[in-house]
Amino acid sequence: MPALPTRLRPLAAALALSVCLGASTTATAATRPPSLAPAADCALPGRTGWTDEGHDTDRAQFQRATGTHRVLTLFVDFPDAPATDSTDAYAAQLAPAADWMRTASYGRSRLAISTLHRWIRMPVDSTSYGFARGLTFEAHEKYVRDAVAAADPYANFSRYDMIYVVPTKAAAAISFSPTYLYDPTTSGVSADGTRIKWAVTFGQDLWHWGPKVADHETSHTFGLPDLYSFTGATHQYVGGWDVMGNIAGPAPQYLGWHSWKLGWIRDDQVACLAAPGRRGVRLTPVERPGGTKIAVLRTSETTAYVAESRRAEGNDKAACSTGVLIYKVDSAGQTGGGPVRMTNANPAATPPGGCTSLDMAAYKPGQSFTDPATGARIEVLGGARAGDAVRLIKS
Repeated sequence: MPALPTRLRPLAAALALSVCLGASTTATAATRPPSLAPAADCALPGRTGWTDEGHDTDRAQFQRATGTHRVLTLFVDFPDAPATDSTDAYAAQLAPAADWMRTASYGRSRLAISTLHRWIRMPVDSTSYGFARGLTFEAHEKYVRDAVAAADPYANFSRYDMIYVVPTKAAAAISFSPTYLYDPTTSGVSADGTRIKWAVTFGQDLWHWGPKVADHETSHTFGLPDLYSFTGATHQYVGGWDVMGNIAGPAPQYLGWHSWKLGWIRDDQVACLAAPGRRGVRLTPVERPGGTKIAVLRTSETTAYVAESRRAEGNDKAACSTGVLIYKVDSAGQTGGGPVRMTNANPAATPPGGCTSLDMAAYKPGQSFTDPATGARIEVLGGARAGDAVRLIKS
């Protein structure tokens, strides 16, 4: 679900292969040919003032994605929906999110999840918080404030960076899982001398999406937007290629662009073509650490095409999640409006069972993509289990 927006402010938008095929990337800045730009030349500035694809994330509003994030989980029930079961199953449902985040971030982001194993009674009925009517920022902040106040006698909030709030299954009115991002211009929510800046409040969809919903929602606190569509077909833009899209897709790793934005891959793992020229690149799969992860062809101040290698071995839908992804990034694009859009190598293909056409978007050796508007071209030259060779061309 989206991160709910704070009140509209000037800067807050509504809502919430074995050798390189080109010249060496070790050339010095003085001798580097124009086609071998530093990675920073392909970083895009954000233009929405909220969660977007820009590299200049506001670190007052969003937390850093690297290091250890100390999370306290609260379990809440309500006067109209009292809990009658143990908190153990709820904690177990969330626990795998930490391992998944650690693996997906190459060990650079860790969720240290602590749990307060008791039911905390909220002061008002579950139906009073407005989830069914379309949750506002103010109503959501009240929900967080009420949970923190009710739990304050039993927890020291100064020890944690963020909180998870998990409702009893009996509270059907708490239906979905939005992310809370604080408004620095207001008094907000505080406890134990600590400002509560970030929270995920889970709903009944936790039991549909599974633990990766925690990774999706926590990523909003890092500044990532939603890649599913708020209007029209829900997964029309990226399908299941990123956990910010279809959480239950065949390969919901983070896109390589997101791993770069979040600091999980380094600049020397990014091949950038920002000026006219051509560049060959050997890509290693994003599912594995090390190697060059993305090849970026910049097309404007806020747009670029990105190529990355995918090898989802061990996945029961790996047949539709292997090859080279090519997608367009627009850092002026709004969350839920398609700031990332896949190009599709196989739009007419019949997908295997359980896969969609967009899940089969990856390119194979011999295939290429050309953007008719800019002439930007990406060719897939070869592929193997170790990765894929691509060539970027900018006229």
